[in-house]
Amino acid sequence: MDRLSAAARLMIVSDLDHTMVDHHDAENLSLLRFNALWEAHYRRDSLLVFSTGRSPTLYKQLRKEKPMLTPDITIMSVGTEITYGDAMVPDNGWVEVLNQKWDKKIVTEEASRFPELKLQSETEQRPHKVSFYVDKDKAQTVTQKLSEIFKNRGVLARDKLLHIYSGSLRVREKYQLTLLSVVILEMMPNYSAFLKFMDNAQEELLQWHAANAKNNPKITHATERCAAGIIQAIGHFKLGPSTSPRDIKDESDGEVKSIDLGHEVVKLYLFYERWRRAEIDNSEIYLSSLKANCCPSGFCVPPSGGEISLAEAINQFRKCYGDKQGKQFRVWVDRVLSTEIGPGTWLVKFHKWELSGEERACSIVSIIVRIKDTSDHTYMHVHETWLEGFGANDGRFWI
Repeated sequence: MDRLSAAARLMIVSDLDHTMVDHHDAENLSLLRFNALWEAHYRRDSLLVFSTGRSPTLYKQLRKEKPMLTPDITIMSVGTEITYGDAMVPDNGWVEVLNQKWDKKIVTEEASRFPELKLQSETEQRPHKVSFYVDKDKAQTVTQKLSEIFKNRGVLARDKLLHIYSGSLRVREKYQLTLLSVVILEMMPNYSAFLKFMDNAQEELLQWHAANAKNNPKITHATERCAAGIIQAIGHFKLGPSTSPRDIKDESDGEVKSIDLGHEVVKLYLFYERWRRAEIDNSEIYLSSLKANCCPSGFCVPPSGGEISLAEAINQFRKCYGDKQGKQFRVWVDRVLSTEIGPGTWLVKFHKWELSGEERACSIVSIIVRIKDTSDHTYMHVHETWLEGFGANDGRFWI
């Protein structure tokens, strides 16, 4: 991707439903744990790819329902649509590839001869995908018959597994990257990647794993569900940091560490969440430490407008301790990117999301940070504006 100055250190490709997203996790804690890990340690030099059977319509709906990060690449409609970045710019080259030996009219015509197949909703019918419902016990027989018919009519029509596999290969080959695959459906021979099976994997996949993968070092069966299983796989394969900042309750261990601005931003907003949920002590030490990291002449512009000093903003923040205690309140950051704009001076930009009950708010945050040495940083200026359509009444605090 254009934002990377060198080859990506890691690329994770993940299915969404019941893989990255756990629909049985009402608090979305495993997803939030992954979010914190990714933004703290991987966003700056790695790629995140979501691969889903959902159409763009249903994919966007899921993003409204769950605290999901913005991926670098999105593979939708079981591999038939690939887009890049937040703007979801389509991969036109992939469209040209799919156009070869594809005739949607023939596919629809031949499939209509099978009463076992029931068309899915109109949103799921895409230029290179025709979607049906079919009973599990009839699926294999129908698929085999259709494959033979399409072959005889000169149409290259693949099933779900092959399409997802092809979409992932397209991304991998285009960027020539080493790939950690967490798409548990990608079980193709000689696929040079890591495969991870969730604790909640489908029974067919578990049976395949038992029969074929016990001695394969590139395949592991995670003992945790969904995004928590992805974190577990990162640690298992030793691909990089695998402890989410959300799992660290106290980082005051006295150890001097190099400044990582992504990590600092994640820690800052975890503190913000925990302070308002009263999950940490109401101690002046925390605020004094925060104030010590702020330039005395620094100022902030909150999303509600106006301008106040950083010191005054912290004084206001003191009053909100525990105002979200016992309530559904979560905070996460997305798209944390930093740019050096002068010697030792950095501009950090990201989206800050807040979930309070059923209400969501998002602001675009820009922070100027000065790094004096490898272990000391100072917040100079902070500016927040509401993301269009995601404003809120509570805009008092810059963190």
